[in-house]
Amino acid sequence: MKIAIDAMGGDYAPEEVVKGAVLALEERSLEIILLGNVEKIKEELEKYKFKKDNLSIINCKESIDTGEFPLDALRTKKDSSILVGMNLLKNNRANAFISAGNSGAVMVSALLELGRISKIRRPAIAAVLPSIKGKVIILDVGANVDCKPEHLLQFALIGSKYAKYILNIKDPKIGLLNIGEEENKGNKFTQNAYKILKNANVNFMGNIEGKDIFKGIIDVVVCDGFTGNIILKSSEGLAKMLLIEINKKIISQLPQSQEMGQLRQNFMELVKRTDYTEYGGLPLLGINGLCFICHGRSKSKTIKNAIINASDFVDAKILEHLQEI
Repeated sequence: MKIAIDAMGGDYAPEEVVKGAVLALEERSLEIILLGNVEKIKEELEKYKFKKDNLSIINCKESIDTGEFPLDALRTKKDSSILVGMNLLKNNRANAFISAGNSGAVMVSALLELGRISKIRRPAIAAVLPSIKGKVIILDVGANVDCKPEHLLQFALIGSKYAKYILNIKDPKIGLLNIGEEENKGNKFTQNAYKILKNANVNFMGNIEGKDIFKGIIDVVVCDGFTGNIILKSSEGLAKMLLIEINKKIISQLPQSQEMGQLRQNFMELVKRTDYTEYGGLPLLGINGLCFICHGRSKSKTIKNAIINASDFVDAKILEHLQEI
């Protein structure tokens, strides 16, 4: 298995990207291809011991900055680490590509270089959030700011494959994010999406409100990318605030004892469940290749987990399953 990584993408590249790659090699048997400035990458690699046969470098003379307009950057920077990564996927020289760089450039280059899976009109970015009963997938969370009702059916089909083959949920339950549970709730967009989902070959459970996302009653939540992105980032912010306050006002005030030590351990497990760095990158699903987009502030832990996550997707043959849609 070969995982290609944009070593120049992100706020802490290449230092944290290289470190994350080395950490991943300690946990998984795979080959990692680092894309970027070869001198800078080698300088970072000198800090670590690793299986040199499992890591290679492809020198890229250019990189795309976060603030650059994607189309312009892709036209002018033909030797950028993002474009080189996409060409590795296109020519079957890598099984997955990961970048914490310009997410717009990753999405645009994926569409231009790899193309969409034949029956999928709009690829989607999928995120996994914790729920009371386990995990819930929400999509789209940013690839499609403006959607048509029929696109949400595609998201439901994509999400079902994700839930079935990655989360091992036999018959995933689909929910449409709305402002009420009744069929006639919402605007024309959500009302029309409801009708399409109701008559489709998916396990559609109806509308759900924002408060229901984390109850564990639904396995896949579908919405437009604008709404999904707000939900994702609001959830991350709220979880972080609550955990900080609980730690400050409760956990840190507990006396030292064996029983309290177990409580602290339980708290840390809760922190881990709500930590986005544990999930690594978010997959862009619906294109002819496996691409993962990491947060621009990703450090080594996030990069490592993105690599582990990507290898799980390859093992599960998720791309082949999506092509069945």
